[in-house]
Amino acid sequence: MKRLVTTCCLAAVCVLTALAQKIYEFKVTDNLGKQVSLSDYRGKVLLIVNTATKCGFTPQYKELQELYAKYGRDGLEILDFPCNQFGAQAPGTIQEIHQFCTANFAIEFPQFDKIDVNGPSESPLYTYLKSQQGFAGFNLDDPKGKMMDNMMKKRDADYAQKSDIKWNFTKFLVSRDGRVVKRYEPTDDMSQVDADIFMELNPTLSTIMARRSIRRYLDKPVEHEKLAAIARYGINAPSGMNRQPWAVRVVEDQQLIADVTEVYKKENAEQVARDKGFKNMFRNAPNIICVCIPSDGSGQLDAGLLGQNMMLAAQAMGLGTCCLGGPVRFLNSCAGARFFLDRLDIPAGYQLCYILAVGYPDECPEPKPRDASKVKFIDK
Repeated sequence: MKRLVTTCCLAAVCVLTALAQKIYEFKVTDNLGKQVSLSDYRGKVLLIVNTATKCGFTPQYKELQELYAKYGRDGLEILDFPCNQFGAQAPGTIQEIHQFCTANFAIEFPQFDKIDVNGPSESPLYTYLKSQQGFAGFNLDDPKGKMMDNMMKKRDADYAQKSDIKWNFTKFLVSRDGRVVKRYEPTDDMSQVDADIFMELNPTLSTIMARRSIRRYLDKPVEHEKLAAIARYGINAPSGMNRQPWAVRVVEDQQLIADVTEVYKKENAEQVARDKGFKNMFRNAPNIICVCIPSDGSGQLDAGLLGQNMMLAAQAMGLGTCCLGGPVRFLNSCAGARFFLDRLDIPAGYQLCYILAVGYPDECPEPKPRDASKVKFIDK
């Protein structure tokens, strides 16, 4: 059982997770009646849309085609699934629908046979999509969003508690590795869809947005080659006047981590006793990276840039990190832990600034909200 749980946790957080790969197991029927496996789109960014030709949102076909023309060569695929469940606004055969869309909007993206997206006959693909990204609400500050909310409430006062598709032109964004990363309601601004697609297509931006602070790790040391690469990417961070005022120590010695943890446990017995999953003082990470700066406190900004480089590099490799301050305070204040600092061979005139926990994640935390109001633009 323990091995099964560990395997499942690892699969849930690897760059190409087993859960994410599930989307490639589905088969759908195209507009010519041919069975198509979504595995054909592996490695692409997907925008999956349920559409209708007689809907007030039908002009979104134009915007969808513009997105496809803009990003198609970079790896975007838009998968169009006409659906007649909302106001019977997708009448006719798929051939008639396809002819309408090509004649009126010159669409070039793949179009598939008509499906149901809700109810007993719903497409298994949509059952999966809804399980991954439920309904998060309409934007009530937008007139169309408010209109949709009023319309839905008249039909079902509890509609917002359900994950089902609410109307035509609901969209799901799927990352290159098969994760269903976002859902858009038909009233959502297409400029936001554009921005999110751009981010998913850009590996640097998607790595930034995917990074989380990991506080639970698998009992599996990180390979030396990966740790060396992380350090190399770190020291390529910018620094004032290229002074590079840092000393980086990558700890691979498991016994050293265990020994200093024993000292920590003696000094913090009550705290350790409350943590049933406690293994070591570095959030149970199998490896740590210690960053030192001059003892006068200079170099903090440069060290921060170094650390950000290393955390993003680790994320890109399927690893997790967490920047730790508590262990630094303990190591700097506990005489019994002096042997650990001695083993780091910190240069004279330098001090420990922070520690990065590094390892294979044993959790997949959701992103925490960010306050966009803290950003202000100063214009003319």
